Amino acid sequence: MDITTKTTTTMSSRQFNQDTALAKRAARSGPVIITDRGKRSHVLMSIEEYEKLKAAGRPEKHRTLADAIADDRPEADFDFDIPELKGFSLRPPKFD
Repeated sequence: MDITTKTTTTMSSRQFNQDTALAKRAARSGPVIITDRGKRSHVLMSIEEYEKLKAAGRPEKHRTLADAIADDRPEADFDFDIPELKGFSLRPPKFD
């Protein structure tokens, strides 16, 4: 079932704190939008829906530098220019 055809429930953070079980039941039939001072702040959904969204999403954009260096695919090759640090010295301090 597509998420657009599911029932969306909205509740305040106070309602959520007072009746978490109700929010969990509502999340079985669709996303639960939790508001904080009238502004949408969080979404509660079933783990199944989360896993579907995660699997359908794009590959992660953020990788560590170590992952980027270890990637041996030709399209993963990149040039890395180390920026020059001005006004910074690595000389040991003098203690007189």
